[in-house]
Amino acid sequence: MPILLALDASSSACSAALLHRENGRDDRLISRFEFTPREHTRRLLPMVDAVLAEAGVVPAELDAVAYGHGPGSFTGLRIAAGVAQGLAFGLECPLIGVSTLEALALGAYRRHGFHHLFTVLDARMGELYAAAWQCGTDGKLLARMEESLLAPEHLQLPEGSESWVGVGSGWHLKEAMPAGTQAAVRHCLSDCEAAAEDMALLAADAFVAGGGRPAQEVQPVYLRDQVAWKKSQ
Repeated sequence: MPILLALDASSSACSAALLHRENGRDDRLISRFEFTPREHTRRLLPMVDAVLAEAGVVPAELDAVAYGHGPGSFTGLRIAAGVAQGLAFGLECPLIGVSTLEALALGAYRRHGFHHLFTVLDARMGELYAAAWQCGTDGKLLARMEESLLAPEHLQLPEGSESWVGVGSGWHLKEAMPAGTQAAVRHCLSDCEAAAEDMALLAADAFVAGGGRPAQEVQPVYLRDQVAWKKSQ
């Protein structure tokens, strides 16, 4: 089972995590997490060194590297992508990109036990990054709404009568959302940020399923660029 390093700089937070999974259990999950606005370049590599040292793992022992591939801060995503690609390329190991919206959902489940999660990030320019997830008792996530970029007034819940919990910075804009959405999402964790430890868990499952790719083939996900490209067709 894999020894996997994950890192993230997609928001105002910066984090790194080392997961050593053995016999299907998360035997060791070591992480560092700090709110470091505009200091990701300075803080990310020391965090990587710290989790490796605490775990007693040298880089050559890593089976894969993972990073938060977005959506999120353009600059932060490029920083994380550059560090992760450099590490994976130098170690000749697979690289795995992990959705920040999915990591937010898993984090809310792991820390608070919520099962129906509406992850929404402030995309600036009057728009939101959004996705919806259902988490089973085994901690596995099922996407209930495709990751999207949209205006707050267009944010609609997936069909169903579940009680949803809002997660992420986009919920600071709740008052601009449709009345039905506001009524259905009564509890919000608007200060939550994606964390590398949740990305490590998601990436480990992807790695076991054969999801790792060569470093040069993995790129950040910019939902705004995808929407712009579609509109130009």
